[in-house]
Amino acid sequence: MKRFITAAIFAAIAMPVVASFSQAGTIERACNRSDRSAATRAMCGCIQDAADITLSGTDQRLAATFFQDPHRAQEVRQSDRSAHERFWLRYRSFGQTAEAMCS
Repeated sequence: MKRFITAAIFAAIAMPVVASFSQAGTIERACNRSDRSAATRAMCGCIQDAADITLSGTDQRLAATFFQDPHRAQEVRQSDRSAHERFWLRYRSFGQTAEAMCS
C-alpha cells in the first residue's frame, strides 16, 4: 500500500512536468533550443503564449525558423510576396504582444 501511495504521489507531481514538455508549442520549442542567454523556460513559455494569441499554426512554424536562422526573418521581411507581407504585419503584432506580456 505504501508503494502505491508513493507511486501515486510521484505520478501526480510528474504528470504536469511531462505534459508541459509534450504540449510545448512550436515557438516555445524553438526558443528553448536557441543559444540565447535570455531563453529561459519561463520566457519561452510566455513568448509561446503571445504567439498563441496572435499567430496561426502556419505563422508559428515560419516564425520558429527565425530562432535557428535569423537571416530568414530578414528574407521574409524584404520579400515581395504578398503572403510574406501579410505575415510580417502579424509577426510585428506578435512581437509587440510578446514584449508587453513578457517584459
